[in-house]
Amino acid sequence: MSRMNKKFFSIMYVAVALTAAVSLGACSTKKSSLPDEGSKVTDQGGMSDLTDEEREQLGARDPGFADTSALEDVRFDFDKSDLRSDARDILNRNAEWIMANPNVKVQIEGHCDERGTEEYNLALGERRANSVKNFFISLGIDGERLYTISYGEELPIDPGHDESAWVKNRRAHFLVTQ
Repeated sequence: MSRMNKKFFSIMYVAVALTAAVSLGACSTKKSSLPDEGSKVTDQGGMSDLTDEEREQLGARDPGFADTSALEDVRFDFDKSDLRSDARDILNRNAEWIMANPNVKVQIEGHCDERGTEEYNLALGERRANSVKNFFISLGIDGERLYTISYGEELPIDPGHDESAWVKNRRAHFLVTQ
């Protein structure tokens, strides 16, 4: 082979190798840390390893809303968003408090256990929050006072990986603001 042919093949080899590397790099997927448009939660990975204070800081969506002991969480069955009879009893008591405090606005958080995909659990958490909101509206609470948000599986109150933890994590939680 002549010197010119060797040089040509060397250049071609490098060009093919670079093209292959660039092409394969373009095919890889990178999980975005930015939320999808309209999404309320980013993939925080490992949030169950955080302290309660860190989890609260990450989970706060509106600094004007705060926890209150006046409103009790309600629980949901696995993969369900319909309200159980015990949840309806709790929500009736919660509704009495909300109606007795007409300046209060309520954020209803929908939560799930860790089973299922992130997308599925966000949608299920949203259905759970909306079930509670619609129940409150049916009792006469103005819907303008009620806000919903889904956290899916991102903010468990029990970081365990068994049924006793999952039961606690399938819930609607309430925050209030004046």
